[in-house]
Amino acid sequence: MSDLIRNIDKLHTTDRGAERVRRNLQLETDDVIQWCKARILNKEAIIERIGKNWYVTADNCRITVNAHSYTIITAHRAE
Repeated sequence: MSDLIRNIDKLHTTDRGAERVRRNLQLETDDVIQWCKARILNKEAIIERIGKNWYVTADNCRITVNAHSYTIITAHRAE
């Protein structure tokens, strides 16, 4: 189990971060954190740590999370 999953309750984002995720993924949800948590906890998710960030690929998107603060930085469609 990755540190990201062990610390899933610490996951958060800023207002600007939430807006960036909504815009990049064209989401209608108000709760970006819960939306991201669901993808991270998906048993099919690929979680890797590269440098200071976690990268989670699941459900055709890639979520970037700071490994120290557990802040959701951004998300994009996975190609």
